[in-house]
Amino acid sequence: MEIVRDLNSDQLQFYDSQGYLVVESFASPDEIDAMRKRMEQLLDEFDCSTSSVFSSVNQRQLTDDYFFQSAENISFFFEEKAFQEDGNLKQAKELSINKVGHALHEIDPVFKSFSSSKKVSGLLLSLGYKKPIVIQSMYIFKQPGIGGEVVPHQDNSFLYTEPTTCTGLWLALEDANTTNGCLWAIPGSHKNGLVRRFLRGDNGVYFDQLSPAYEHKDFMPIEVRAGSLVVIHGDLIHQSFENHSPKSRHAYSLHVVDTEGCVWAPDNWIRRKVQPEPLYES
Repeated sequence: MEIVRDLNSDQLQFYDSQGYLVVESFASPDEIDAMRKRMEQLLDEFDCSTSSVFSSVNQRQLTDDYFFQSAENISFFFEEKAFQEDGNLKQAKELSINKVGHALHEIDPVFKSFSSSKKVSGLLLSLGYKKPIVIQSMYIFKQPGIGGEVVPHQDNSFLYTEPTTCTGLWLALEDANTTNGCLWAIPGSHKNGLVRRFLRGDNGVYFDQLSPAYEHKDFMPIEVRAGSLVVIHGDLIHQSFENHSPKSRHAYSLHVVDTEGCVWAPDNWIRRKVQPEPLYES
């Protein structure tokens, strides 16, 4: 397919200076509806008893295995506040899931269609990607009332290449604002480089450094309408707060890395048996 660079010079200049970019109306109402309906189907088919197994002996191993295997599966992860003390869900499973990941873009045809579309490739070509792959995808719910906080972080910490190439593509499937847990970022923080890495070792995953302390006043909310795409530089400090509102904040998130002249770090949490196919080669 023919790929056309989608971003103009003003958009690229803003992205280079701020570390993020909002592209309004990136996804059509039909695309949003298709992804939301497909996720409803996946949730309806999901047997939540399979992911809430508890063992006093090897719970950490069970949890780690489920997480690691999600790199090549469609896996379901609950909100921390979804369970009662007896281990049962407080409410229906569709209101208890935190996210679904991390291979929707490969396995499910609806999410694959959007993730490998010409407009996604055109955006990445504009950013200078030579041979990009989508390394992970997530459907994020930010449930009403219990949607958890995502602490300040950089995407390159989790998906590290040498040199660093990770870019986050965060698509709002519902309006996102300060009430229901929109993204917040420190504009220009990508220029300060990578702070720490999230590593996978023999005993699980861990950060190699403590997180720095950040001032709330330095963060700016990124409020967007449904269909808007937020492009996030891999070194940008960003976060989201808990959702205490009665309104959810669904989003579909992709993370992309380049495979042209770059090396995937062997101590990343994702260890693929088969490398995904590139979206294109330029």
